[in-house]
This record gives sequence, structure tokens and C-alpha cells, in this order.
Amino acid sequence: MSNVTAENQRVRIAAPGRINLIGEHTDYNDGYVLPAAIGQHMEFEIEKNGDQALCRISSEALQKTMQANLNHLKPGEGWENYILGVLSEISKYSGKLRGFDANFRSDIPQGSGLSSSAALECGMAYGLNALFELGLPSLDLIRLSQEAEHRFVGTQCGIMDQFACVMGRKNQFILLDCRNLEYRYIPAALGAYSLLLISSGVKHSLADSAYNERRAECLKGVAHLQKTYPKIESLRDASLEHLECLRHTVSDTVSQRCRFVIEENARVLKAAEALEHSDMETLGALLSDSHKGLRDDYQVSCREVDFLVDTALSFPEVLGARIMGGGFGGCSLNLVRTDAVERVSEQLCMAYRQSFGREAEPLEVRISDGVRLL
Repeated sequence: MSNVTAENQRVRIAAPGRINLIGEHTDYNDGYVLPAAIGQHMEFEIEKNGDQALCRISSEALQKTMQANLNHLKPGEGWENYILGVLSEISKYSGKLRGFDANFRSDIPQGSGLSSSAALECGMAYGLNALFELGLPSLDLIRLSQEAEHRFVGTQCGIMDQFACVMGRKNQFILLDCRNLEYRYIPAALGAYSLLLISSGVKHSLADSAYNERRAECLKGVAHLQKTYPKIESLRDASLEHLECLRHTVSDTVSQRCRFVIEENARVLKAAEALEHSDMETLGALLSDSHKGLRDDYQVSCREVDFLVDTALSFPEVLGARIMGGGFGGCSLNLVRTDAVERVSEQLCMAYRQSFGREAEPLEVRISDGVRLL
């Protein structure tokens, strides 16, 4: 440690949350998504502590501290598993990781579908990569953060959240092919419209919810499709015509899950085209169709967010609305004429309070760069 200067013994990192314009539950089905990083972020301060294995991590928001030994990493409880999983996965990639002290704070609302979990994973991975000069490329940081959630948290998530957190670019959406990770940026040019998020205040925990169950249902559908169409590797390869062969071999529920994913993939590509042609009417209609599918076929919405979406669509200034994120709570995403955002927001929150006796929170987001050194 004697030849290490104070300048490179610590780093500060910003890791953003993300929105997803459209494309829910398609990432783990090898499909398409259209996310973006946002200005709300986690900020990390990470410092070498000179120990070979002892790590101390504290959360300002949670007012909690955890310790980990790099030589004995195993799942713990709650938020700790996101950190422990990252440490475990990085250790597989590099033997250069050593003890450190870290503190993080966040202005990403938890449980709102803005992926604070991916920000925690990717921010920690990015920071340790920089601090210990591990030399891991961005794609490795994305993959190991996803694996951390699989192995230590227990959520079999797709790769969208981690990809958006690392690869986000200011004022750009990312059209991502989750099969091969090919991507391109599309300017977030919404013309006279803006994106308004309304948080329902209903918290969701994907590991404790039906998220993994939905993934299993999709895999079951694929397994049955392959009996007739052996070239189908995932729902990415299937069409609505292919689903006809499932009619008498699987439950209606499995067929519904598969139908949603197939239709959602098509909606993502149409939404990207609408963005590029500044066709906000078509974009809005696609958002609303996505919500109907998430509510009726995939069944991951809830009555509070359904209320927010239905109420928003009663305003002529709202072109489209849907639930955003993994589901089972979180927030609605609304495409609203910019000059009406404040009025629509106030009236939505007031109607929500009157109907549910709790507060909804409007969230203003700006599309931002991905994880970065401060």
C-alpha cells in the first residue's frame, strides 16, 4: 500500500435508475426493450481500507451497515444480497479485489419500478472496477451484476436494467436486442409531449412476487412450442400463428403469457419507429396497449396502478399510459402534453388520494448518462 497515493485510494460513483418506455418482461425472453437511464441515481463513495478481505458497506438511506469477508461470501438478508452477490461475481472475474469501505445514498424512490436494485449492483461493480483497476469491460460489469441478482437475491431478472444503468446516454433511449445485446440509441425527441411518472406507493418485491413464476410459464410455453417447431429457442422466435399449437397442450394462462410477450416485442419495434418519426399518437397508443396486455394477459398490474392509468387516459392531453417495471405495484408512465403536465399530475394525485386514502407521488425524470465516475 505504500506506493498507492491518496488520489487513487477512493472513488465516487453515480449510478442511475432507469425508465423503460416499453418492453416489459421481454428481456428474459430474448426480446426487445426500449429503456433509458435517468437523473435520479445512487451515489457511492468507496475507499480502500488496506485489509485483504474485510469490506464494510453502509447505507445512508437505510441507516444500516454491513460487513463482508471476501473469503467467505454467502447470501445474507435483504439489500445486503445485492452487494454480496456483486462481490461474489467480481471475485470470479478477478483476483485483485481487496478490502474496502463504502457508503451509498440514493434519490431513486424504492419500489417504484425505477430499478434501484440495478443501480446498487452496477454502481458497486463499476466503483470496485475503477478503484482496484480490475480492467473489466462494461459488458462484464453488466453480466456480473445480473448474475448477482440471480444467485444471491433469487430474482431471475433479464439484462435490461443493468444494461440501461451502465450504457445509458443523455437524452437517448436504447433499443436493445436482449438476445445478442446489439443496441442503438434513439433520440428522446417527444416534441410537444413529456413523460410523467406517478408512483402509486405500492411497493413490490420481485423476488417475493410472481416474477419468477411468469418466467417459468414462458419457458413452459417454449418447451411445448418446440415439440412442433424445434427451431424456436425462445418466445422471441414465436409468432401468434405458432401459438395455435398450444391451444390444447397447455393452460390458458400459459398461452396468455406467451401471447403478451410476442405482442410486446412487436410493440417495442413499432414504438422505436414511432419515436424516430416523431409519431406521438402511435407511441401513445402502443403504451396503452402494453398496459392492457400487462393487466389482462400477463397479470402483473394492480388495482392502484390500473386506476392511475385509467384516470390518466380520461384526459385529452394524455396520449398513452401504462404500468412500468416488473409490476405488482410501482408507478405508471404517462405520455402527456408538456403544457398540461402540472395540471394532469395534480388531478391524478388528488383522485388517487380520494379513492385510496394514500398519496401518489409525481416523478419528473430527465434522461441521463449511465454509471460514471464523479
